[in-house]
Amino acid sequence: MASSKSLASLSVAGLLDAVAARTPAPGGGAVSALAVALAAGLTEMAARFASGEEAAVARAAELRAQASQLADEDAAAYARFLRDRDPGPIAAIPLRIAELAAETAELAARLTAEGNPNLRGDAAAGAALAAAAAVSSALLVRINLEGSPGDERVARAAELAAAAAASAAHALG
Repeated sequence: MASSKSLASLSVAGLLDAVAARTPAPGGGAVSALAVALAAGLTEMAARFASGEEAAVARAAELRAQASQLADEDAAAYARFLRDRDPGPIAAIPLRIAELAAETAELAARLTAEGNPNLRGDAAAGAALAAAAAVSSALLVRINLEGSPGDERVARAAELAAAAAASAAHALG
């Protein structure tokens, strides 16, 4: 990314241009994190319209903020990786994104069943978007750790992606 401006502070057009630019970052990790942030935003909105879901509103807001921050951290970590060739941070960040995605998908799926029926589609969209982000993040963990056969983070990321996919399937069911 050419500037130190947070990805979340860019306009939608500016973000799309930054992703499409001929630069190494932002890439798949940052975009996955932003997808989780959007999914958490949809989940937060659905929770706000549901009676008695103050805890869900607060947790979804936390997930949204954490995911947004990880988008910037991922872009910075990839720039460091290109300089230092240390895969540690570029594996840790997508794993954390997958964790947030799985939790977001689970929360959104619960809201499709227990929340306001008028927001069921929004909660289900949040679950589906979070699941997609978990799958792409798990893929990045696997790719980033190709030089470390047997690293347990690969299996953990795959488990998180499967859990998120199950939550999305429940939400969409």
